[in-house]
Amino acid sequence: MQMTIAELQSFMAREFPQMAPLNMKVEAFDGDTLRLSLPVAEAQLRPGGTVSGPTMMTLADCAAYLLLLGQIGPVALAVTTNLNINFLRKPEPKTLSAEARMLKRGKTLAIMEIGIFSEGVEDGPVAHATLTYAIPPARK
Repeated sequence: MQMTIAELQSFMAREFPQMAPLNMKVEAFDGDTLRLSLPVAEAQLRPGGTVSGPTMMTLADCAAYLLLLGQIGPVALAVTTNLNINFLRKPEPKTLSAEARMLKRGKTLAIMEIGIFSEGVEDGPVAHATLTYAIPPARK
């Protein structure tokens, strides 16, 4: 059951109200890929004006979660089992976007790849992540 962008946004607002202050927005979803944006706030910066690693990890994890749910429907109990991230270059203290794509989805595990891009950085992604999600068994 593929979800729409509006359904994904509504699900996040309902199930994760604590995330609302981050103002993440699903920019695009075509069934295979998903783009999620995050306006960077002062609280997410490290000394020197770089965006914190945990901020980028949160963005990558949320993009992967929404991509998976976009494909399988609103399964709130899907959980991260692995997150690996490489920080490639300094992001600007501006809006970040994550572009997630599914590498493999089985019955119990899904593996996704996420490129994180920073507004104002033209050299390519500022970070690259791979995530594995556990998919809970279907309810009977």
